[in-house]
Amino acid sequence: MLHIYCPHCGEYREEEEFHAVGQAHIARPLDPEACTDEEWGEYMFFRKNPRGLHHELWVHAAGCRKFFNMTRDTQSYEIKEVYKIGEQPTVVADPVEQQNMSGVQS
Repeated sequence: MLHIYCPHCGEYREEEEFHAVGQAHIARPLDPEACTDEEWGEYMFFRKNPRGLHHELWVHAAGCRKFFNMTRDTQSYEIKEVYKIGEQPTVVADPVEQQNMSGVQS
């Protein structure tokens, strides 16, 4: 069993209290009304599924019910860091990824 640190509660809790929501740091289209069906479909349904480091959105469903981000290794399931929404990750796969995330809403 994993123990996940909730950055809002400030403590480690059992993994059953949490739910993974999906990929973190996805920028919502600025003008959804102007999006083509293809652009809207890309935003809604297509996500990265990398092998290795991945930034995910999680919710503390059975606790404070707040959302936060997690950097996790998808191969080993090791949690590298957790951080609040609006913060940027300190653990990234490469410098280009860090630069690309700096302009994306969290």
